Amino acid sequence: MVLITESKLRSMINKGIPNPFVVREGDKLTPAAADFLRDRRIPIQNMRLVKKDKVSAGSRESLQIPVGVSNRHVHLAPEDVSALFGEGYSLMPLRELSQPGQFAAKEQVTLVGPKGIIQNVRILGPARGETQVEISNTDGYQLGIHPPTRLSGWIEDTPGLTLVGPKGCISLQKGVIVAKRHIHISDIDAQKYSLKDGDCLYLQSEGERQIIFADVMVRIHPNYRLDFHVDMDEGNAAGLKTGDMVKLIGKKGVFFSNREG
Repeated sequence: MVLITESKLRSMINKGIPNPFVVREGDKLTPAAADFLRDRRIPIQNMRLVKKDKVSAGSRESLQIPVGVSNRHVHLAPEDVSALFGEGYSLMPLRELSQPGQFAAKEQVTLVGPKGIIQNVRILGPARGETQVEISNTDGYQLGIHPPTRLSGWIEDTPGLTLVGPKGCISLQKGVIVAKRHIHISDIDAQKYSLKDGDCLYLQSEGERQIIFADVMVRIHPNYRLDFHVDMDEGNAAGLKTGDMVKLIGKKGVFFSNREG
């Protein structure tokens, strides 16, 4: 039996406390230790109460997923492209992104919030149906807004801000989100690993600041390339950079039984 005390948890702070914190069969977590984790909003995953996941052999394979750390950016509707850059203007590709057909544009805008501004924010193309601004929680503090964590496209009941371009500005009434962590995966790969659109996964990073990402949403499309998207706040906290790898270790609230460690 491993006795997990508050003192033991405090000794782990410098190296990083696993999030969620896993209590395995035979471990004992003291009440003070449980309060210590709850005070820091670290969920407790009690493996003593979880049945083994009934998944296919493919799901138990060590699926390695490349990381894409996403900085703040803007998706513009066609009419907002015209408002900011001039009538009939088309976004100019700067570089391709990980997903086919998407690109970082040469154009940038300034974000203006109630308490601050952020300049030189990249636009991603092509233009889409509704304008959407994706920022981190840290950016939100700087701007003076507190957007919810959402999947891309879910912008109802979200705050707005002002976008300033070289030819004009627009005032958004909604559309600012913190992007929910998610993976893109093709339908073929999803079938191989027994994943469905909307599944929630556990992913584990490697390296000195190893961390478990919980509640990672699966997004499936025939044209998607395998990719794990996190924002700058999450990437920095885990010591991740674009091109690093994470591995699939569980889904639907259950860790795979063959997980290492």
